[in-house]
Amino acid sequence: MCLTFAPAIAGEFVSWDDAKNFLENPHYRGLRPANLAWMWSTFHLGHYIPLTWMTLGLDYVLWGMNPRGYHATSIAIHAANAVLLYFVALRLFRVARSGVAGREPASVDLVIAAAFAALLFAVHPLRVESVAWITERRDVLSLFFMLLSTLAYLRWATESERRRRWYAAALVGFVCALLSKATSLTLPVIFLILNFYPLRRIQLASLRANARMLALELAPFALLSLGAVVLSIIALHPPTQLPFSAKLAVTAYSLFFYLEKTVVPIRLAPLYEMPQHVMPVAPKFLFAYVFCAALVASVWTMRRRWPGGVAALVAFVFISLPMLGIVQNGPQIAADRYTYHASPAVALFVTGAIFFALGIPRTAARLIAAVSVVLLALLTADQTNTWRDSLHLWSRVLAIDSTSAIAHSGMASLAYKSGDVDAGLAHSVRAVSLAPNYPEAHNDLGVGLARRGQLSDAATHYRHAIELQPTYDEALNNLGVVTAAQGDLPAAVELFRRALKINPDYADAHVNWGNALVRVRRLDDAIPHYKEAISARPDHEDAYHNWGVALAQKGELAGAIDRFRQTLAINPNHAEARLYLDRATQLLVKR
Repeated sequence: MCLTFAPAIAGEFVSWDDAKNFLENPHYRGLRPANLAWMWSTFHLGHYIPLTWMTLGLDYVLWGMNPRGYHATSIAIHAANAVLLYFVALRLFRVARSGVAGREPASVDLVIAAAFAALLFAVHPLRVESVAWITERRDVLSLFFMLLSTLAYLRWATESERRRRWYAAALVGFVCALLSKATSLTLPVIFLILNFYPLRRIQLASLRANARMLALELAPFALLSLGAVVLSIIALHPPTQLPFSAKLAVTAYSLFFYLEKTVVPIRLAPLYEMPQHVMPVAPKFLFAYVFCAALVASVWTMRRRWPGGVAALVAFVFISLPMLGIVQNGPQIAADRYTYHASPAVALFVTGAIFFALGIPRTAARLIAAVSVVLLALLTADQTNTWRDSLHLWSRVLAIDSTSAIAHSGMASLAYKSGDVDAGLAHSVRAVSLAPNYPEAHNDLGVGLARRGQLSDAATHYRHAIELQPTYDEALNNLGVVTAAQGDLPAAVELFRRALKINPDYADAHVNWGNALVRVRRLDDAIPHYKEAISARPDHEDAYHNWGVALAQKGELAGAIDRFRQTLAINPNHAEARLYLDRATQLLVKR
């Protein structure tokens, strides 16, 4: 399994939330009291995930800003999830087959079936996004605790010894899962389903008699879930929601999409962008309605013949429910990562069908399982390369959907960073034409126009981006740069101040504010801004370089030389820093 995800080890931080989470975020870097205080109080990017931040802080302690270590940790947790799922599956299969968990060794057939379920989950291409994207550490960690909680609950429900200890362990595991990512909040419903089948602790005929017992048992889990819902709403600040008809269409489509991609995991992409206008009667949505109706009918038909399959499918739907678009958050209509928590239920369903329900001969079932694992592993290894770097990521999105404004904007940013302004402008113009109300597209177009020297046109697009999103710190900073270049330094400083009020850790805004102050010879006022920028981003070469320029203008040549050397340590090809270092060194020698 680890070999399947090995290509991820060479992956970089990508320009899809990784920058804001890690490259521009000094607060997670370490496990000092100040870091821990931030982790346990922040709703950074709309999530409350303190335990996840702690694992990332540990990664920083171990690896610094080397993404290889972060990837290795995520893969290790994913591997642990596969092991936990094996034990969960083995216990469920034993209870389903015999009615009790038992202490005797499991049969070879059950061991092979449980192993297949674990591998089917672990090496499926839909897992790549959660495992290979460092930002999604929260997925793998949350499922780790969710599976631990499930395993402990099954021990509580099927064994007579130390029952209170297992119940407490299940409760603690659930708390840890919620503190890793709130997606696990449906776990109490899953426990309820398990009590119907395979545990058979309650029957529909005797539901009233067992209702009190079950309610008391699951009440603490339900209260924790309710708290997670409230906290998630506070953290997310959900944007304007789709109309009910459109929301229903997206929900039906998402459910169909996840099951379809589970069966046929091809043409996967890091982003499936929400259409600019959702038409609930569009063919793809109409097909999704029919599919969902057929799924309900199939579940009803199977309820007596194959209760295990029904339990797995119902569990899949309930676990997926928070990600089906009921509360729309983000630019996607669906996402591969949204299958991570629900995928064990599908793995159990498929395993039950192949090894138990369909009556397939033992040898044939094992052969089908082996071939399936190998094929999925090959597809997963290939899909993992998509997350190698930002260029592969956005190129893959455009290969699947050439009309993705977000991907065109992402490609534009990469082109500007590489110096290819023409290519960047082409992508930016395309992004604006596809999504006229997308702030990032206007901001990126402004960057390209500014590089061309068209400052007034660039300012127009920056202002439009700010009108669309008043808290857009990057657009405010970029407008400040253009405003300063046009000679209005007081207005530029005010824009930098606004950007930093929104994002106090915005290193570029500090650098640009310092640069504006240097232009009016307020050198002592400029230097603290460079220091703040370096505090936020220790590898910010421009902050070191411009700090050196300010010191040189003050006549502090020794300090300037140190800053130029630090600049070159970060970027040995920084020609201007090399030139200034040589000049400052010559002047210091002459003294």
